[in-house]
Amino acid sequence: MGDRLKGRVAVVIGAARGIGAGIAERFLDEGASVVIADTEAAQGQATATSFSERGPCVFVEADVSRKRSVEATIEAACDSFGRLDILVQNAGIYPWTLIENISEDEWDRVLAVNLKGTFLAAQAALKPMKAQRYGRMVFTSSITGPRVSSPGHGHYSASKAGINGFIRAAAIEFAGFGITVNGIEPGNILTEGVKMHRSPEFIASMAGMIPLGRLGTPRDVANAALFLASDEAEYITGTTTIVDGGQILPEGSDFRILPASL
Repeated sequence: MGDRLKGRVAVVIGAARGIGAGIAERFLDEGASVVIADTEAAQGQATATSFSERGPCVFVEADVSRKRSVEATIEAACDSFGRLDILVQNAGIYPWTLIENISEDEWDRVLAVNLKGTFLAAQAALKPMKAQRYGRMVFTSSITGPRVSSPGHGHYSASKAGINGFIRAAAIEFAGFGITVNGIEPGNILTEGVKMHRSPEFIASMAGMIPLGRLGTPRDVANAALFLASDEAEYITGTTTIVDGGQILPEGSDFRILPASL
């Protein structure tokens, strides 16, 4: 427990589970009041209820791809807690489809949630942050798109690379109002979804390709989000932080961990 966000109000979109829930939990432990927003109403409400013992936490059902839904989420935060200091847009979808098979509807849906949702969240949060001349915006990007990619993730890669471009543009436009805009690029993170849809053997093989020898955890990402949302990062804007255990560093898939004495 700490007070790095004491008195601050945060909206975390896409926080019913996984990375978003980890960020919301970390913010609460550091003194923030938190609005959890997600399309998963039952899970989101359950997460907010379980987190309420840590601090003020409410749930709002929201679809980040719809302008009015995002605006209502920001309004709910201001109505509940009187202000908005921190926005985290973590909601994202990642269907696996080769480019030749991606339908127009699937392409539009991925870009609507991942990239348009980032724009809508920033636009909605700007109004109260601009009025108070203070704000922290943190967007979940990915190493997939900006740094690496793989077959089947053409639309996802495009959306995440787009987020990084948006971060830089928004950082310039919002700087004069005391608002910083940054992002996080997670690598392979061991979420509930990964555990549910991947075998232990597959997870072990993924970990074997990471120099630090393990998949990341939601808390690893949450720690980066906490820093960017805090006043410790007040002179950092328009950039992204990679949280991947060194995943993108090896030139090939085969590498050796050398003894520290060498």
